[in-house]
Amino acid sequence: MAAVNVTETEFERLILEKGTVLVDFWASWCGPCRSFAPVYEATSEKYPELIFAKVDTEAEQSLAAAAGITSIPTLMIFRDGILLFSQPGALPASALEDIIGKVADLDMDEVRKQIAEEGKEV
Repeated sequence: MAAVNVTETEFERLILEKGTVLVDFWASWCGPCRSFAPVYEATSEKYPELIFAKVDTEAEQSLAAAAGITSIPTLMIFRDGILLFSQPGALPASALEDIIGKVADLDMDEVRKQIAEEGKEV
């Protein structure tokens, strides 16, 4: 499945869906964003069971601000509505696929348990 452009109105619904959602925050004027785009698109074709979203930070400035984007490209990965990865910078295909594998291998019940325990400590 090819990457889909996402607006602020669609973002929350998308990331709260069951499953894994990758989000690339980018801008057309950004050189690293342009170099990462074909890697992201090719990876989206290799993993059709995952959702690959793109957020144009110029068109969706309030969404980018709400997500705390200070550098682009920034990749975020959500699984079952939980943010598991957030990192600025263009990734090579091998690193992107490695991260996808690590996210897929996570025990989400354990992740939820850790989040709950951290919440109790505050």
